[in-house]
Amino acid sequence: MLKLHAIRADITKLKLDAIINAANSSLLGGGGVDGAIHRAAGPDLVHECRLLGGCKTGQAKLTKGYRLPAAYIIHTVGPVWRGGEQGEPDLLASCYRNCLKLAAAKQLRSLAFPSISTGIYGYPIELAARVAIKTVSAEVADQADMEEIIFCCFSDADLAVYEAAIREVNQ
Repeated sequence: MLKLHAIRADITKLKLDAIINAANSSLLGGGGVDGAIHRAAGPDLVHECRLLGGCKTGQAKLTKGYRLPAAYIIHTVGPVWRGGEQGEPDLLASCYRNCLKLAAAKQLRSLAFPSISTGIYGYPIELAARVAIKTVSAEVADQADMEEIIFCCFSDADLAVYEAAIREVNQ
């Protein structure tokens, strides 16, 4: 049975099959979660990312985890918030779907997602959390291999938003 839950933690410390990186389109590192993952994984990550040729918004690409406890990193590029009328919800949902497709192709059983697009990209966390939980819940319903999906939150306030979204979807 799938365990889907939210925690407050440092995503770079989680020992799972894969962690998701809220990356920029270059995949070469940046600020926030992206920068933290690149620093923790070490210089080999940027070398592998250079070979991937970037990533478009809504898409996802997989690399090794290098120095991280996670075996793999799935990089996805979330949308920049422009008010919600520029296809942002569909692009954000696509991030989650494409990460889960890569995970299924590798037969991964445990994943952690950060709050994609809610940092510098400005997506309102309440809206982003609903998209995340609804999309992931729908996508994993028929993935028998998946055992655990964590929504890894940076702050107690973010955790409260994700826990509320999980309760809302499970009603």
